[in-house]
Amino acid sequence: MESWDIRNLDVEPHKPVVLRSSDEARAIAIHLPGGEEMQEHRTHEAAYVVVVDGEVEIEQGESSTSGAAGFVAYFDANEDRRILARSDARLLLVLGPWPGQGHPSRHD
Repeated sequence: MESWDIRNLDVEPHKPVVLRSSDEARAIAIHLPGGEEMQEHRTHEAAYVVVVDGEVEIEQGESSTSGAAGFVAYFDANEDRRILARSDARLLLVLGPWPGQGHPSRHD
């Protein structure tokens, strides 16, 4: 078993930490300072965004929602999203399968 306490993990802002990577999924810890954002982006994989600490607002197209610790959002592969930290936030991003279809690291 491997385990992490993301609230106390040494994760610098703008320097995500890959916790675990396998063919099934990749788990990434992110520290997003209050007032900052992950600009609109998409991934080749389906994505779960879990708020571990703090509060965020997530925008997708014309809709937005916000959540604090315990909030989970799911995105299909290639869906655009923007994440804004309303306060210092710790996030867990789970991507799967890793790497997704069309990812530059794949050679199929």
